[in-house]
Amino acid sequence: MKSLPLPLRVAAGLAVTAVEQARKLPQSLAGLPVTVASVAMQASMRAQQHLTELAIKGDEALATFRTAEEAPEWATFDEDVDLSEPAAEAKAEEQPEPEEDGGPEALPGYDDLTFAQLRGRLKSLTAEQLEEVLAHERARADREAFVRMLTNRLTTVRGS
Repeated sequence: MKSLPLPLRVAAGLAVTAVEQARKLPQSLAGLPVTVASVAMQASMRAQQHLTELAIKGDEALATFRTAEEAPEWATFDEDVDLSEPAAEAKAEEQPEPEEDGGPEALPGYDDLTFAQLRGRLKSLTAEQLEEVLAHERARADREAFVRMLTNRLTTVRGS
């Protein structure tokens, strides 16, 4: 038997595929809204990514024309304290000579606390207690990192 011409075979294949798809149409219609929503969300996400990339490139280009803003001291967070420098770390971790009472009444044993230990205990203190601890620190060791952390926490507590 002689083979039929290619265009005729392709046309027959298309017809069979169309019939198969027509039979599957009722089942496909149920999932169509989900498919359309998925495609729309993907397009939206791609558009957002492209927009963000353009904004980043624009920021980088415009940054050459702007002078750097100095961050206000009140905007410093506990995590911003740079303890990577040896001098800062030594200063932050140095312990003062213990007092007979061991620290302020609001935080007994304060004088023996490390920087990290103090940070962990600050969330439980009220504004008045923080003021007491800050006054104690300033009167005793007056360590810059400790004073900054206490001041920032006091500002946060008063603001909330």
